[in-house]
Amino acid sequence: MYVVRETLMAKPGMASKMAKAFKTMANLVQGRYTIRVMTDVIGPFNTVLFETEVPSLEEFHKLEEELMGREDVREAMKGYTDMYLTGKREVFQLV
Repeated sequence: MYVVRETLMAKPGMASKMAKAFKTMANLVQGRYTIRVMTDVIGPFNTVLFETEVPSLEEFHKLEEELMGREDVREAMKGYTDMYLTGKREVFQLV
Protein backbone atom coordinates (compact mmCIF):
# COMPACT_ATOMS: atom_id res chain seq x y z
CA MET A 1 0.00 0.00 0.00
CA TYR A 2 1.26 3.48 -0.87
CA VAL A 3 0.42 7.02 0.18
CA VAL A 4 0.98 9.68 -2.46
CA ARG A 5 1.19 13.10 -0.82
CA GLU A 6 1.04 16.27 -2.88
CA THR A 7 1.99 19.38 -0.90
CA LEU A 8 1.23 22.76 -2.42
CA MET A 9 2.02 26.23 -1.12
CA ALA A 10 -0.99 28.28 -2.17
CA LYS A 11 -0.80 31.94 -3.02
CA PRO A 12 -2.10 34.15 -0.20
CA GLY A 13 -5.90 33.95 -0.08
CA MET A 14 -6.06 30.86 -2.31
CA ALA A 15 -5.59 27.96 0.14
CA SER A 16 -9.28 27.47 0.93
CA LYS A 17 -10.26 27.77 -2.73
CA MET A 18 -7.62 25.20 -3.71
CA ALA A 19 -8.63 22.85 -0.88
CA LYS A 20 -12.25 23.08 -2.02
CA ALA A 21 -11.25 22.17 -5.60
CA PHE A 22 -9.28 19.15 -4.38
CA LYS A 23 -12.16 18.11 -2.12
CA THR A 24 -14.58 18.30 -5.06
CA MET A 25 -12.24 16.10 -7.09
CA ALA A 26 -11.85 13.66 -4.17
CA ASN A 27 -15.64 13.35 -3.87
CA LEU A 28 -15.83 12.27 -7.52
CA VAL A 29 -13.92 9.05 -6.72
CA GLN A 30 -15.25 8.66 -3.18
CA GLY A 31 -15.28 5.11 -1.90
CA ARG A 32 -12.69 3.72 -4.31
CA TYR A 33 -9.65 5.18 -2.56
CA THR A 34 -8.76 6.81 0.72
CA ILE A 35 -8.24 10.47 -0.14
CA ARG A 36 -7.55 13.26 2.33
CA VAL A 37 -7.42 17.00 1.78
CA MET A 38 -5.69 18.95 4.54
CA THR A 39 -4.71 22.55 5.25
CA ASP A 40 -2.15 23.89 7.70
CA VAL A 41 -2.91 24.61 11.33
CA ILE A 42 0.66 25.09 12.48
CA GLY A 43 3.50 25.41 10.02
CA PRO A 44 4.03 27.27 6.77
CA PHE A 45 0.97 29.36 5.93
CA ASN A 46 -1.21 28.49 2.94
CA THR A 47 -0.18 24.82 2.80
CA VAL A 48 -2.62 22.42 1.14
CA LEU A 49 -2.01 18.65 1.20
CA PHE A 50 -3.74 16.13 -1.00
CA GLU A 51 -3.12 12.50 0.00
CA THR A 52 -4.20 9.43 -1.91
CA GLU A 53 -3.85 5.91 -0.53
CA VAL A 54 -3.52 3.28 -3.27
CA PRO A 55 -2.58 -0.41 -3.35
CA SER A 56 0.12 0.13 -6.00
CA LEU A 57 1.87 2.88 -7.93
CA GLU A 58 0.41 1.45 -11.12
CA GLU A 59 -3.05 1.98 -9.62
CA PHE A 60 -2.14 5.58 -8.82
CA HIS A 61 -1.08 6.22 -12.41
CA LYS A 62 -4.32 4.68 -13.68
CA LEU A 63 -6.28 6.93 -11.32
CA GLU A 64 -4.42 10.01 -12.59
CA GLU A 65 -5.14 9.09 -16.20
CA GLU A 66 -8.80 8.46 -15.42
CA LEU A 67 -9.23 11.74 -13.55
CA MET A 68 -7.50 13.86 -16.17
CA GLY A 69 -9.73 12.31 -18.84
CA ARG A 70 -12.93 13.32 -17.05
CA GLU A 71 -14.63 16.58 -17.95
CA ASP A 72 -16.10 17.00 -14.45
CA VAL A 73 -12.61 16.75 -12.90
CA ARG A 74 -11.12 19.20 -15.38
CA GLU A 75 -13.94 21.63 -14.57
CA ALA A 76 -13.46 21.21 -10.80
CA MET A 77 -9.71 21.81 -11.12
CA LYS A 78 -9.94 24.58 -13.68
CA GLY A 79 -7.37 27.28 -12.91
CA TYR A 80 -5.79 25.50 -9.94
CA THR A 81 -2.28 26.00 -11.35
CA ASP A 82 -2.78 29.75 -10.89
CA MET A 83 -3.54 29.21 -7.17
CA TYR A 84 -0.16 27.95 -5.97
CA LEU A 85 3.45 29.07 -5.84
CA THR A 86 5.24 25.74 -5.54
CA GLY A 87 4.57 22.12 -4.77
CA LYS A 88 6.01 18.67 -4.42
CA ARG A 89 4.93 15.05 -4.55
CA GLU A 90 6.09 12.44 -2.09
CA VAL A 91 5.39 8.70 -2.24
CA PHE A 92 5.45 6.60 0.92
CA GLN A 93 5.14 2.85 1.30
CA LEU A 94 3.05 1.78 4.28
CA VAL A 95 4.80 -0.81 6.43
